Amino acid sequence: MEVKATAKYMRISAQKTRLVARNISGKTVEDAINILKFTPKKAAKVILKVLDSAIANAEANTGLDVDNLFVKRVMVNEGPTWKRIQPRAMGRAYRIFKRTSHVTVIVDEL
Repeated sequence: MEVKATAKYMRISAQKTRLVARNISGKTVEDAINILKFTPKKAAKVILKVLDSAIANAEANTGLDVDNLFVKRVMVNEGPTWKRIQPRAMGRAYRIFKRTSHVTVIVDEL
């Protein structure tokens, strides 16, 4: 039975988050946690938080055994982009895009 957890409006771009998400897709939950703990990127911390939530949902809501879980899918979608302006020389202004993302982790039983 599939169980999912979602974190919305995370303050990191979807492109950077997908780099880390590809590493854990299809792995067992234990392997995925170890990979994320030792990955030195901000996205790893974000995905680990969502994975922990998915594991807790599977254990508490459906009574699945944590030892038999694996990461079925990790989806990273773009969230809304915050647009800011940085003043530059001679009255010009540069646009700054602060990108956000929505992270969804789906776990399933082996």
